[in-house]
Amino acid sequence: MKDLSLKKQTSLDDKEYHLPPQGIDSILRARLLKQFQNYIDTQKKHFLGYQANQDIEYKTETSDFLSYHVNNIGDPFTAGNFTINSKILERAVLDYYATLWHAKPRKETDTQDPDSYWGYILSMGSSEGNIYGLWNARDYLAGRQLQVDPTPENLGRTNYLEPKIDDAAGGTNSYTPIAFYSEDAHYSIVKFMRVLGIATFNEVGEKYYKGQNPLDANGNWSKNKEVPSKQGAIGPGSVDVEKLATLVEFFASKGYPILVICNYGSTFKGAYDDVRAVQDTLMPIFTKYHLVNRKVTYEDDKGNQHVDIRNGYWIHVDGALGATYMPFVEKAHEQKKLDQRGPDFDFRLSGVNSIVTSGHKWPGAPWPCGIFMTKHKYQLFPPDDPAYIGAPDTTFSGSRNGFSGIIMWEFLAKNSYDQQIKKVLKCEEITKYAEEQLKKLEKDYHPDLDLYVARTPLALTVRFRKPNKDIVFKYSLSCESLLVDGEQRNYAHVYAMTLVTKERVDEFIKQLQAKDAFRDDSEEQANALPKFAHSSGWK
Repeated sequence: MKDLSLKKQTSLDDKEYHLPPQGIDSILRARLLKQFQNYIDTQKKHFLGYQANQDIEYKTETSDFLSYHVNNIGDPFTAGNFTINSKILERAVLDYYATLWHAKPRKETDTQDPDSYWGYILSMGSSEGNIYGLWNARDYLAGRQLQVDPTPENLGRTNYLEPKIDDAAGGTNSYTPIAFYSEDAHYSIVKFMRVLGIATFNEVGEKYYKGQNPLDANGNWSKNKEVPSKQGAIGPGSVDVEKLATLVEFFASKGYPILVICNYGSTFKGAYDDVRAVQDTLMPIFTKYHLVNRKVTYEDDKGNQHVDIRNGYWIHVDGALGATYMPFVEKAHEQKKLDQRGPDFDFRLSGVNSIVTSGHKWPGAPWPCGIFMTKHKYQLFPPDDPAYIGAPDTTFSGSRNGFSGIIMWEFLAKNSYDQQIKKVLKCEEITKYAEEQLKKLEKDYHPDLDLYVARTPLALTVRFRKPNKDIVFKYSLSCESLLVDGEQRNYAHVYAMTLVTKERVDEFIKQLQAKDAFRDDSEEQANALPKFAHSSGWK
């Protein structure tokens, strides 16, 4: 057994943590957990590469709740039969962000106001909110309506009513949603297109409109798997609104409903799509091709006609980091403490249908969590309404982590707007400092090497040439390969979350001063056998 009193624990061995049938005695168990804690503490002291906020302290006020199973199963606005829940705190958190996002508040006297907000706290991060939002978007744009059978023998049974296609202006395409997202979209978006069976513009273009890509001189769809970002791979990472509009008009003219996914704080570059420009540019197209206030007609199995008025577009905002961070940048700008702010992205824009964010990124949490929010009129009925839980099954998951509501409420209760503005200002200052020091590093220590240093305006991340694998591991750096003018560039980035200080940046820069700091060991890593990340350490 290793000496577990070491303060710096840089690696772990899987074999030591194997669970035998007889379990592990208390002394050894305590030593192994202490060793694991030492490892986590060591990595935390150098953590730079991800937008997961490690500057958190919830133990003092919330640790007592670890002795309870707190489960927020079902709709947050219905108490339900599982009474050990934190829904009262969850609703307070939702109200808090609804205010920040300019959503219409819910009123106890009128909970069915179609323009009031509805949402819930996610048990995963924004990925759960993305799949839930895209599921809502798919069924809304596909014209599906869930009908509850009121007859005594089938009371509570639900079934989908499909729209009558021949009534639609767009013909057979009218209820086939087409998805548009930029090349800088989160990887979960691509995954959920497959899971939900939502067609992308590229897939439909390749299948039905070969040689007609309006963005390519030769009409080649393979050139545009996703919507281009401004200036391509070398640009800031925000969507090219003009090219998005060109693609949207091509498909809207053929009758397809449009699903647009915007980034607000993209994963690698920290880019903010100009959601207002997206809305304002696309709305005339939606109007031109009769995608505003479409009349959707259904007929049930008894021959009864049902009519619904829906739009033929949906704008979803993936604000994993930006949706909770940028409102305070805006407030700092209003107080003239910052000289710029991000573009509007929230419900002050009438064209925005849904927003997601990750609580573990900002303000920070011990585990993944987040928020999904939409308007009540866009909320589809759940496929089932189980009496078992005593609350409508309106969320994506069944059981939901009630502890997330507790810790998010605790943070917001003890951190005022002004305190969060101070955190924002510090992060912006440290990010700017990191950018300056990386550029100085190139000039002073690697003058013959392009370090690709770049920062998107207001982003908390700075990207640069990928260093060697030891530095990547020590600082938990996220890495990505980008094709720039035919050249594959290997990038890493640092995120200046609230725990990052100038001293930590200086220590990191000192490591990068070494002659071999940027050695290319990608081939060595490619040929190596896959290993569990914890099995290798650093010195």
